[in-house]
Amino acid sequence: MIDFFFDFMSPFAYLAHSQLPELARKHGYELRYRPIDLPAAKLAAGNTGPPNVSMPIKLRYLRKDLDRWAERYKIPISFPPSLKSELANKGVFFAEAKGQCKDYVRHVWSHSWGEGQDMSSEELLAEIASELGWEPDAFLAYVHSEEAEDAYRLSNEEAHSRGVFGAPIMMIGEEMWWGSDRLFFLDEYLSSQ
Repeated sequence: MIDFFFDFMSPFAYLAHSQLPELARKHGYELRYRPIDLPAAKLAAGNTGPPNVSMPIKLRYLRKDLDRWAERYKIPISFPPSLKSELANKGVFFAEAKGQCKDYVRHVWSHSWGEGQDMSSEELLAEIASELGWEPDAFLAYVHSEEAEDAYRLSNEEAHSRGVFGAPIMMIGEEMWWGSDRLFFLDEYLSSQ
């Protein structure tokens, strides 16, 4: 089992997920999707620096770097208007109960980082629910529920207890790989098992 700790706000997690399901399949591993609150994970790890969006010079480079990776992976990338991801993150638990995590995650990222749509939009989340064959009102009620809040809190607590400090992070047991550019290390590890 590969635990995939991510936040939909992270373009690097989007890049990683474009490759990760096939990498897991190739080695006979399942993915376990663990959504986290990335800013909270960073703070819990002692990272109190400013976010990338408040550093124009770094952000300019990051955009170029993201474009390069997207071109390498042959996927589109477009900055969404909002990085508010809490509701989309909570939707993972609804998808998990339906056995459709991979599809849900792929749809959210396709619409947000792929097409530049607002991942915090309830209209978009309802559209994604419909695309997956779910009742949109039931899905939206879930992401606002105490049940979803509890599941999200537990996922964040698990991440903190396992030393997660950013996203994406892939873990097998105590082995950790951080970043979309570390997938080849994960591939080498899985090949050696």
